[in-house]
Parts: sequence; C-alpha cells; structure tokens
Amino acid sequence: MKILKFFQFAYIIFAGLFLWDAISNWNIDRNRSYMSLFFVALAIFMFFFRKRFAKKFEERSKE
Repeated sequence: MKILKFFQFAYIIFAGLFLWDAISNWNIDRNRSYMSLFFVALAIFMFFFRKRFAKKFEERSKE
C-alpha cells in the first residue's frame, strides 16, 4: 500500500516538471508549452483521482 502513496505523490512531481517545461519554453514554442500545460492538468487530476481511490480502498479494507 505504501508504494501506491509514492506513485500518488509522483504525479505532483511530474506536474512540477511539466510546469517548469511550459514556463521555460513559453517564448520559444507555444504549442509545446500548451502540451506541457495539458500534462500538468492531467497529472494534478491523476493525483486527486489516485488519492480518492486509495481512500476508498482503505475504507473498504477496514470493513
């Protein structure tokens, strides 16, 4: 179960990396920046989705 929590926070790390990529390439290639921002939004969504899924899994195992 601890490995799932690690991957949950890995999505936040990837979101930060993609955000840095989008900011650093904003004036060079806007299309690449937009794609990076899409991946930022996807990584943040996956973080909250995995967090909610882990919470449900934990509650179900307690029953």
